[in-house]
Order: sequence, then C-alpha cells, then structure tokens
Amino acid sequence: MTAADPARTRVADVVARTLAAHGVRHVFGMPGGEVVEIVDALGRAGIDFTLARHETAAAAMAAGAWAATGRPALLVTTIGPGLANAVDGIADAAQERVPLVVLSGVVDRTIRGRFTHQVIDHRALLAPLVKTSVEIEAEGAGATVARALAAALDGPAGPVHLDLSPGVAATVVDRPADTAAPGPTAVLHLSPRAGDPAVGRIADRIATARRPLIVAGFAAALDHGGGAVATLAEAIGAAVVTTYKAKGAIPEDHPLALGAAGLSPAADAILMEAVRAADLVILIGYDPIEMRVGWLDAFDPARTVEIAPHRFDHGMHRAALRLEAPVAATAAALVATIGGHQGWPRGEVEALRARLAARFAGPDRFGPHAIVATLRAHVGDGDVVTVDSGAHRILLSQLWTARRPVTLLQSAGFCTMATALPTAIGAKIAAPERRVVAVMGDGGLEMGLGELATLRDCGLPLTVVVFQDESLALIALKQKAAGLARAGVDIGPTDFAALARAFGGHGATVTDAAALARELDDARVRDRFSLLACRFDADEYDGAF
Repeated sequence: MTAADPARTRVADVVARTLAAHGVRHVFGMPGGEVVEIVDALGRAGIDFTLARHETAAAAMAAGAWAATGRPALLVTTIGPGLANAVDGIADAAQERVPLVVLSGVVDRTIRGRFTHQVIDHRALLAPLVKTSVEIEAEGAGATVARALAAALDGPAGPVHLDLSPGVAATVVDRPADTAAPGPTAVLHLSPRAGDPAVGRIADRIATARRPLIVAGFAAALDHGGGAVATLAEAIGAAVVTTYKAKGAIPEDHPLALGAAGLSPAADAILMEAVRAADLVILIGYDPIEMRVGWLDAFDPARTVEIAPHRFDHGMHRAALRLEAPVAATAAALVATIGGHQGWPRGEVEALRARLAARFAGPDRFGPHAIVATLRAHVGDGDVVTVDSGAHRILLSQLWTARRPVTLLQSAGFCTMATALPTAIGAKIAAPERRVVAVMGDGGLEMGLGELATLRDCGLPLTVVVFQDESLALIALKQKAAGLARAGVDIGPTDFAALARAFGGHGATVTDAAALARELDDARVRDRFSLLACRFDADEYDGAF
C-alpha cells in the first residue's frame, strides 16, 4: 500500500475519521517525518491543516478555534523537539480549560529500545499538564481516540495527549472492529426545574438576602449563561462581578454589572467592598484559577453558595452549599421559583459603578486609555478581540465594555505571553465570517513574530493592534513599586509597520486617536492583515490600575 491509496484503510485514517466524527474540522501544527501519514489522513477526513511557525502558537490557534466554535481543538507535533516546543501552549490549555487533543509522532516500537535521536519520554514530559496520555495502537485505534476525546471534553475540560508512531499510522487495517471510527456518545443531562428541592434550598437563601452578589466565571459564559445570569440578577436585584474570561456573561453596560475582577488592585479594592457588603454571594460557573492571592478566602462560607456544572479543584474558598448542574438551566429554575425580589438598596450599585468608572478614567492625551477607547468604539459587539498578557491587558480588561460572552479572549489562568495573535488566527480560521482583532504589547509580538507569516499564508484579514511603549511595562511597574532598579525590561524601537509590510500586510504607526480610528475603519475592508503600532510612553501606565 502507498499513502495515496484510497482503497485501503490505515490506522491514521481511523484516527482522522474518529476526530472528524467528534466535530474536529481544523488542525494546527508543524509537521515532521513521524507525522506525515496522519497529516495526510486528516486532510482526507476533511480536517484542514494550518501550518504555524511555532508549536506553542499552534496550540493557541487550536484554542482560538475552539473558542469560536465549541469544537474540540487539535494540535499535531512531531517527535521530541516538536512536542517540547508545544509545552507552553499545552500548559496554557490546561489552565484555560481547553479540550485540546495533542497528537504527536513517536519512534516506532521496533527500534525504541536502542534508538536515541530526538527521543524523550513524551508521557513524562506532559504528565503534569494532560488529563491522559496514551499511545495509539493498530487494534482499537478509533476507540482509543474516542476515549481521549471524552476525557478532554469532560468538565473541567483540558488537554489530552496521543502518541502515534509512523509504522502504526501506516498500518493497513481491515477488521471491522479496527476500521470503526466511533462518534461521540449522546449524553443526556437532567436539568433542574422550579420545584426541585435543590433549587428550593438555594432559592430560600436568596429570599432572605438584601444585598446578593453574583460572581460569574467562564463556565457561565460557555454555558450560554449570559442571558441567564442577567435575568437572574434582575430577578433578585443582585450586583454582578465576573472574571476576566467571563466578561460579557452579563452585558457590562447593564446597571447591575460591576465589571471584572482578579488582576487590577485598584478595581479589586472597590469590588471587595461589594463582597464585604453582600449578605449572600452566589458563585456561578466560577473557577478561581483566574484570580490572584487577594481573592484567597474572599467569601464567608456561611454566606456563599455555588452553582457550577462540575467541581473545580482549588482551595481558594469554601461554600456552604454547592449545586452541580448546568448554569443556564439552574439560573432559569431559580428565576421561576423566586419570581421578583428586592435586592440592593437603591443607588448603592450605581455608586460602585460610578467609582469604578472614575477610577479608570484616563487622560485626554494619546496613550493606553485612548487606544482602548478608540478600539472599543470601532469594534462591534459580536466581533472577537484577543488580548495578550501585559500591562495593556489589565487596563483593557477593566475598560472594555463586553456586551456578549466569549468575545474577549485571553490567557487569564496561565497568563502566558504571545498568545493573542495565534488565538486570533485560530478564531478567524474557524469562524471566517467574524471580524477578529488581536491586541498585543510590543514584547509579546516580538516573541511571536513568525506568526505574521501564518497570517500572510492564510490570507487572513486580521487587525493587529500593538501597544508599543518599548518596555515590558508590567514588570517595570512591579520593579518600581518594590523600589528596585530597572533591569531587563527595555525594548528597542522596532519598526513594526515595516515588518508588517515585509510579511505582506499593511503596516502603520499611529500616535493619535484620530489616526487610529481611520486605520481601524480602513482595516475592516482590507483583504489582508493590518498591523497598527500605537506608540506612547510607558509612563502612561503609572497609577493606571
């Protein structure tokens, strides 16, 4: 048999067809000799391969595709250095709860005992990061892949690892049991309803609360819970705080929305006043992996109830009562049970909102505040914005008004750098009809410059907005706050506009809001990527958050 022979079924074909049966439509990675059979099979199964310039970027692309579609994410790497390069991206998937399937090549078993070139223990390398690690064999390959996918999707979701040797991948199988490509099992979930005793216990707690506070996490946003969270908040008069990834779980211009928490000490100081004043805290789909040490033991267990689709492993807080159930259905059942309920005294939530707005009001001159405001004015509510780690992410996440869930994507649990551009690429490839904007610092972009070539080769009309302050501003702020000398944080004045043009895109350097607004409008109709380098002084971050 040859790899091009369509009449016979290889193990690689079984693997690819099983992935396709589970909804996988896109794969990202960098091929090597050990994975040529599986790359070929994926294409035959209708799964499109996108070549990244680095394996960690490929993992972020897969995560972006998952966020845009809800389909399992797929990363393919070659042996040894290929998989090792992907470790940061796999760790990010673990802490960001991404159902990422990592499919790597491995040396054939017949020579494994004596061959050492590029050989490392893949399973040991990934042990702290993946939910399972299995080598695919010719017998039962489809069942092995289906099992791994089930583990990846089981809440909380996370990455899984599959090794596949080239010899096994190319092996022809003809037994029906070995050629089967099983699809996902139809799982029926019982949803709570009004009158359910468990719902009644939480409803009883709400009925006596006068200052209820909802803290919504990413699981609420993913469970189509945005409308449900807002409806529940309105029914019980609850103020709402979200994590950064859950922004939009309630429209943030809603009068009960207090915005996001977890990274900004200035915001947290005000939000903690709401936590202390609340006589009932309702945690909805809340995973504290996004939060900082200031949120350790933030909630009085006696005044805290939790609603989540599954248990999150942490020791950040305790709750007197936890209901494990779908977020949206539980919120709807509570509304039906409670009806109307008077919450916070008139004016108290409005006062907190006003204080937050005043605290983050920026200067009139061009700088990070003006960049965020201009970007927000030129990006639609249904557009996707990705943002990289750094000082700009903290400020943008506080200033950004998200009106829909899962429209502001970021690494908030792992907070790794250089993910905004590849995440945006993955989201745009998986949902080409949506406008996608990547927001990065100059340090993050320089770390992942190669993905501009991916933008070019894929012909993606993405917009990349760069906060160019010639520093690792967040670390510089921390050095300054600790009274330490400035060290290792300065970046030279890269001409990003010229680089964009060298990679086949449109590049512009802007130094005022009007120019940025014009460039954003022009980028919307351009058929290639646009990179807008916004230059300002890093001192503009002093006291910003």
